[in-house]
Amino acid sequence: MRLGVVDVGSNTVHLLVVDAHRGAQPLPATSHKIELRLSEHVTDDGLISWSGERALAGFITQCLEVAEDQGVEQVMAFVTSAVREAPNGDEVLARVHAETGQALQVLTGEDEARLTFLAVRRWFGWSSGTLMVVDIGGGSLELAAGMDEEPDAAVSLPLGAGRLTRDLLPGDPPSPEVVREARRAIRVRLASEVRPLTKAGPPDRAVGTSKTLRSLARITGAAPSSEGPYAARHLERAALGGLVGRLSGLTAARRAELPGVSPGRSRQLLAGALVAEAAMDLLDLERLDICPWALREGVILDRLDTLR
Repeated sequence: MRLGVVDVGSNTVHLLVVDAHRGAQPLPATSHKIELRLSEHVTDDGLISWSGERALAGFITQCLEVAEDQGVEQVMAFVTSAVREAPNGDEVLARVHAETGQALQVLTGEDEARLTFLAVRRWFGWSSGTLMVVDIGGGSLELAAGMDEEPDAAVSLPLGAGRLTRDLLPGDPPSPEVVREARRAIRVRLASEVRPLTKAGPPDRAVGTSKTLRSLARITGAAPSSEGPYAARHLERAALGGLVGRLSGLTAARRAELPGVSPGRSRQLLAGALVAEAAMDLLDLERLDICPWALREGVILDRLDTLR
């Protein structure tokens, strides 16, 4: 069947259309996305603004039109931290549903970690043994570990690259003192939450997903996207240490000149690097293998499993 998945994240809203069959790899047919940046359409009291709601409804309508043109049988749409944490999130989703006819499911942080873990397990297979998965989004950080398709431990923390840039890293570039304090705050929060993951024991394979980690890997020498999804890509902790210092001194415009970095995400790349370095240090991970599948693919795979 042809499925469509609409992922409403803190940075982008992304429609992915795939040809999905039970027991087969979901094959991408087309995609449609916009950098909506819902996290920037939030008022001082945490509410999603009217402009953000209008932009979301308009793009959902576009996604449904594209899905219809592509012969999609079923559209699944979900929202993550940008909407679930807003006090008026439920009201916004109800109005978008009434206007577009498309229901948007609210995923918990644990759901995000679990479904991303499923996608990584299916990509790398059982021969990878115990997995540790690190996923840095715009609003939250998801960590999961285990040896099955369901993780033994799954943690979601408000340490997304967009959120931290907004809350902890003012300035372009931020001052060394600001960067140092942000680094400390990230590590204090992360250290208080990693025990469930470390109890699972050392992983046989550590994996990173998300655009942020792909960009960091590309800067440090990983293959470009033009080489396709099957090219092996890695992010080394040793290389990341030096990169954090380099990014700290660059403006957003200069970061956008680096390989694999889009102008829309360049400002939050430093925050992503600080989180990645902290996670690798505190979880004692020397290398992250970069997985091209993440939450969207996990949602598709989970849906196909329910059809068995």
